[in-house]
Amino acid sequence: MKPGKTGLTRIIAALGYSRQGLVSAYKNEAAFRQEVWIALVLVPFAFWLELPLAHTLWLVASLAMVLVVELLNSAIEAVVDRIGPEHHELSGRAKDTASAAVLITLLLAILVWILVLTHHFL
Repeated sequence: MKPGKTGLTRIIAALGYSRQGLVSAYKNEAAFRQEVWIALVLVPFAFWLELPLAHTLWLVASLAMVLVVELLNSAIEAVVDRIGPEHHELSGRAKDTASAAVLITLLLAILVWILVLTHHFL
């Protein structure tokens, strides 16, 4: 175990690091900003619809997944860019694969919203 903070001090520090990561992603990543604003509109809308709780949770969870995967994509891109600016096949593959994960998650979120809303309204 590495030396450092323990217990509540470690948890408080971890929350600070997480906050820094969210602020950095929002400041530096246009896609993350767009997805945050979409979530800020759609999450209240999901609750406003007064769907069964399970349906509302599916809607909100699908949006949360998009944000989580976008954060991971941004982290991968930052690490690859830190290694060096020259093109390398593995660097490109890592960035493209992370981007594909975002795409799949976005498509899944869209599918969840379509299925839940059509089930509710039709």
